[in-house]
Amino acid sequence: MTAVDLNARIPNNVGLADDPKVRRALEHWQPKYLDWWREMGPTSFAGHDVWLRTAIDVGADGWAHFDYVKMPDYRWGVFLSPADRDAYVRAGDMAGSPAWADVPGEHRNALRRIIVTQADTEPASVEQQRRLGLTAPSLYDMRNLFQVNVEEGRHLWAMVYLLHKYFGPDGRDEADELLERRSGSADKPRVLGTFNDPCEHWLSFFAFTMFTDRDGKFQLAALRESGFDPLARSCEFMLTEEAFHLFVGETGLERIILRSAELAALDPNGDIRNQGGIDFGIIQRSINTWFSSCLDLFGGEISSNAAHYFAAGLKGRFHERDRFVDHAAKDQQYRMPMVVDGSIRHLDVPLRNAINEVLRDDYIADCERAVRKWNRRLVDMGSPCQLELPSRRFNRRQGLYADHAFNPAGDLVDRDAFDRNRDQWLLSTADNAYLASIMTPVTEPGKFANWIRPPSRGIGGQDLEFAYVRA
Repeated sequence: MTAVDLNARIPNNVGLADDPKVRRALEHWQPKYLDWWREMGPTSFAGHDVWLRTAIDVGADGWAHFDYVKMPDYRWGVFLSPADRDAYVRAGDMAGSPAWADVPGEHRNALRRIIVTQADTEPASVEQQRRLGLTAPSLYDMRNLFQVNVEEGRHLWAMVYLLHKYFGPDGRDEADELLERRSGSADKPRVLGTFNDPCEHWLSFFAFTMFTDRDGKFQLAALRESGFDPLARSCEFMLTEEAFHLFVGETGLERIILRSAELAALDPNGDIRNQGGIDFGIIQRSINTWFSSCLDLFGGEISSNAAHYFAAGLKGRFHERDRFVDHAAKDQQYRMPMVVDGSIRHLDVPLRNAINEVLRDDYIADCERAVRKWNRRLVDMGSPCQLELPSRRFNRRQGLYADHAFNPAGDLVDRDAFDRNRDQWLLSTADNAYLASIMTPVTEPGKFANWIRPPSRGIGGQDLEFAYVRA
């Protein structure tokens, strides 16, 4: 494993000092990246000191070094997990054969597409969240937002390194285009639909980091099983940082949920809005909105591309090495609900063609775990309110269910019924206006907005009264 070079213009452990061609290409790309950050990052806070963790090594003692940093000065770098001389292809027809240190010619286009799609999500989320610091409910939450932002930037660097190192001029062009697309743009939108959706307030931010970053966890875990070893090692390290993003989302929503239950108990009529809080109807609609959008990120339920990626060893299933005995999945079937002649029937499809759905199953199970935990906390507080995930068929824009309308329970309904109930099932213009009205910034250390509970502990060894962001 190459030693970590922290003094280089681009910190790295991939030996850029001995790879002048790639080093020069990345150093040429770096100013473009910084221009993008200055334009599309949290620009109102460019001069603030933020208590951030920075990777200075890939070991347990090095990837979470904390200090005050101005975000434009953050040391974005390229880090891969240590190489394994016995690395092997983990899934598909070549399972068990040696992993590839370079890109096989027959898989070049597919791997480039996979890497670009993953890379595109990273700057997109920064763009979606760029104004949220202006309405942060505390310095603790503001700091967590900025930590997520800079790490999404570093994840972009991880993918851009692969494009420059292994894909030549095509890779350099793709890296440039990653900085030219914009979330929500009519002319140059981001690749995946969810990353063009607005994230206008902190309820959506916490739902985004709960559900969208959780999709990232499962996508990175699938790529960690790739037979292309540099990609697998990049994703291995990215997952260590992604865990914090999930923590921000899951605990952030929980803090809102529990505070809403407290406010309901305080009000003589149980009116949470009357107490300046976020009612459970809005919380449920936020879950419905972001969860259903994120389900599309896994791709079609029946997919020849997914079958090819798995068969070729480009991607695996979640924890492929540890959970499965048969890594070929060649002759197995998957039973899937489909709409046939106006009703839902369960039909068998080849497992390889349903690999996206297998990954989606694991994602849904992980989301359900979090919702069960929130509901247990509500029961413990004596609240009658409970939350739930909508059906995987609800509000889909891609896949088998996109051409049909379903209610949150997953029952078929006509389009008119869906449209009539849209504002009861999904975040509405009125919901967003109310949320905007209560989200005024709280910038005094140790203080929190009325609509969210303080966390149980601080970050980076600090207490809740610490000045996590300094002007």
